[in-house]
Order: sequence, then C-alpha cells, then structure tokens
Amino acid sequence: MERIETAETLIDQVYERVVEAIADGDLLPGMRIRQGELAARLGVSRQPVSHALHLLHRQGLLRESGRKGFEIAPVDPERIVQIHDVRAALDGLAARRAAARRDAGALAALDAIIAAAGAAGGVPALLRLDLAFHRALYRASGNPVFETMTGPHFPALARAMAAVLETEDYRARAWREHAEILARVRAGDEAGAEAAAREHASDAGAITARRLAERARTG
Repeated sequence: MERIETAETLIDQVYERVVEAIADGDLLPGMRIRQGELAARLGVSRQPVSHALHLLHRQGLLRESGRKGFEIAPVDPERIVQIHDVRAALDGLAARRAAARRDAGALAALDAIIAAAGAAGGVPALLRLDLAFHRALYRASGNPVFETMTGPHFPALARAMAAVLETEDYRARAWREHAEILARVRAGDEAGAEAAAREHASDAGAITARRLAERARTG
C-alpha cells in the first residue's frame, strides 16, 4: 500500500487503500490488522485508520479479533451470490435507463473504460476497470440511487472478483459481455440492454462463487 500524502478525506483514503490491499491479495483472510502498524505504513494518525476499519467491519470485510482488534474476514461464496442476485436486477434496470437516455458523454466514458481494459495488464488494473464500468453504467442511467445502493457492496465484490479475473478466459468473456451491454445501450435497445446486464451479473455471481468454493477445497 502506498503512503497517503494529503490530509484531505483521510478516512476515505485509508478505506480505499485497505480495500485495494484485500482485493489484490496483499491482505489475506485471517491476517490481523493492527491500527498502529497500518497508520505508520500509510503515514497517517490512528484516528482515520480506526474510522476506516470500523466501516470495513460493518461491511463484512473485517471481523473482530481479540480485544478491540480486527482481522481480514474470509470470503463467503453464498454472500457473493446473494449480492449478485440483487445487483443483477439493479444493473438490468440501470442498463435499460441508460439505453433510454443514450447520453453522449456517458457513452464516451464507457467506451474509454473498455478501451483501457484492452490495454490493461494484471488483475488489479482490470479489477478497477471492471468496477469502473459498472459505476459508469449507473451514471449513464441518470439515476444516482443505483450507485448509492450498490456502492457499499463493491469492496466485497472486488475481493471475490479478483479470484475469477485471474483466469484469462473469464477476463476475455467479462469484457465481451461489457461490450455487448454497451452496444445495446448505444443502440437504444432497452430490453436487450437490460437482459444483457442481468445475465452478466447473474453469471458473474455463479462463476465467482464456484471459483471461491474450488479454492476453499484445494486450499
């Protein structure tokens, strides 16, 4: 994790650094998080670290460990399926709304993300772009509530998605599906965009849960 150089929104920055470290595999399930060590590593005081860790605990990425301590929580495949089940409905509706609007700026933002994914190297970069695509889709809908409702679950999804993005065949498939969603949005195909987004989210949940279960069996 990189040191934090600015005092602006320290809690958010600590939160983002820890989420990235969990998703990237730098912080593994069962690893103890010590506030003092983390604060020193990031170059901040203990207060923003404490606030960020409690937020991550509420979101299920951390669990209590010892007296006033936390450790990285294990990934729950069933929980990932549940999140994707709800997300499929929300993503589908967001895609439908985006297809109805066909906002030029929003379409350009989605184009740029897909282009960046084609040149990206490594799982961390692709993971960030994957999440960026879905956030951009929500914004393309014109309804900020989509992002508000799904945002709290993105850290859990990021960690789980890292497991499937390791496989090259799934990476290619995921971005083909993203391109299909965008094509239908651009064409104004509301029903098609909704169906494509729903199927993408549902399949991602099932594949991710299966991959996590396989990992658990093999250790």
